[in-house]
Amino acid sequence: MNKIISHGVNIKERQALDFRAGDTVKVWQKIVEKGKTRLQAFEGLVLARKHGKEAGATITLRRVASGVGVEKIFPLYSPTIDKIEVLKRSKVRRAKLYHIREKAAKEISRQMRNLRIAKEVEVEAEAEAK
Repeated sequence: MNKIISHGVNIKERQALDFRAGDTVKVWQKIVEKGKTRLQAFEGLVLARKHGKEAGATITLRRVASGVGVEKIFPLYSPTIDKIEVLKRSKVRRAKLYHIREKAAKEISRQMRNLRIAKEVEVEAEAEAK
């Protein structure tokens, strides 16, 4: 009754993957363009792993690309995923790291504030030099 139909996915291998929230992972995704298939990597921090090892299991990855936070949700047993590599392990105290979104926004606003203060200091220094 519990038949798992596989279309090019090694289910035992995916179940054996040992990664959790806080790890940095690289997911290789198959993308079809004009009849050709290519691999595209998405490297990011695992924010959440949902539904354990069952058929509908997903992982949420986050990375910052060009100063913009990008999140992607990958189905763990999707045939479009070629392979998943664990690059770095981190010790975290939570199962879901959604608070990192706000943490990143705070960091950016802090950098902008420091930039603004630095510009004001430069303008004052130029005014004093004249």
